Amino acid sequence: MKTLIKQTTVITVNDNFDLLTDADVVVDGENISYVGPTKEWQEEFATIIDGRGKLVAPGFVNAHTHAAMSLLRSYADDVPLMYWLEKRIWPIEARLKREDVYWGTMLALAEMIKSGTTTFADMYFFMDQVAEAAEEAGIRAVLCRGMVGIGAEADEALEESEQFVKRWQGRGDGRITTMLGPHAPYTCPPDYLKKVLDLQEKLNVPLHIHVAETIDEVKTIRNQYGVTPVRLLNDLGFLARPVLAAHCVHLTEEDMEIMSKHNVHVAHNPGSNLKLGSGVAPLPELLDKGIIVGLGTDGAASNNNLDMMEEMRLAALLHKGVNLDPTAITAEQAMIMATRMGAKALFLDDVGVIAPGKKADLIMINLQRPHLIPRHNLVAHLVYAAQPSDIFLVMVNGKILCENGKLTTLDEEKILFQAQQRAELLLIEEEDEQ
Repeated sequence: MKTLIKQTTVITVNDNFDLLTDADVVVDGENISYVGPTKEWQEEFATIIDGRGKLVAPGFVNAHTHAAMSLLRSYADDVPLMYWLEKRIWPIEARLKREDVYWGTMLALAEMIKSGTTTFADMYFFMDQVAEAAEEAGIRAVLCRGMVGIGAEADEALEESEQFVKRWQGRGDGRITTMLGPHAPYTCPPDYLKKVLDLQEKLNVPLHIHVAETIDEVKTIRNQYGVTPVRLLNDLGFLARPVLAAHCVHLTEEDMEIMSKHNVHVAHNPGSNLKLGSGVAPLPELLDKGIIVGLGTDGAASNNNLDMMEEMRLAALLHKGVNLDPTAITAEQAMIMATRMGAKALFLDDVGVIAPGKKADLIMINLQRPHLIPRHNLVAHLVYAAQPSDIFLVMVNGKILCENGKLTTLDEEKILFQAQQRAELLLIEEEDEQ
């Protein structure tokens, strides 16, 4: 089944960052088969989409989030990370049921799809429910069961992770891939991380871990082990495996050299890091060292949205201000991190670019908006001015998931009702316990 998007403008995000005007895009099944000048087609198409006045771009890749935490949006704001975790988030998460995680994930997916995200990386628990939601929604997902290596459930988390990988790797027509998710060096001691490495060697999937998110974390690891979190992971042989490291805010020059040497991938989460007062990651330095960096929202409990357009904008603006350099991160660099490089950060090589042979994961933006006129620079428009409400169409694997602001695979009204009800019940249960 073929779809033709006719007479449109395309930001390819290929290696040359080609911008095509008056172009056609052909989707054949799950893949893009043609991107080039518009022409008179002799073949039949199941669907023809008028692309005039619209922009086609790769869908956004959210390189780090905790989708089900959307149920905790605005529940615990304006407090430091460790207080936020230990006093507010972990206690209420202990009461979450499988159904809560399913509907919290569904709420997140509705938000992500409508704002142009076509791939997300998620670390949480009850991950079967996260995977089921992703499979049902039609989105692309890179999933791992979060593991904490202290407490009674440490070994159980390893077993659940193994079973999850075996059960879900490649499911959903290949849209679902898996990782192993040790939470962080401060919650996973070295002996536990060695068990994770043994499991990784057995399953041959990447690792997803929080690293150097706060100054307190770095101090804790230094006090316990005499080294930085990055150096600790390196000494354990952890970084010799495929690794996606989330946050990486407080890094030394040696840390970055180690990460570059081992090709560690990074998920930069500017919004969450700002809101929790964690700091600002050294993004220009990471990029200068050739480190692959994607952008993530983190969970909606610490952001408080899952809007990748906002993360692109923050990534570009924040580092200009911090470095007193308007060229520190350009609009083009921000868009690359949100698409092509974000896909690489998740070890995906067939998404993030509008090109023949790539998966048809794309968005269409309505350019007929006051804030997108005049069209001097469409990349700058997309990064600095565009809004999720400008998104006309979202497609994943050749299937339309959202059109004219309406979800096509999910019942948005039902999701909103279920999410609100379950969030309210969690608060009632909290009051009863107190």
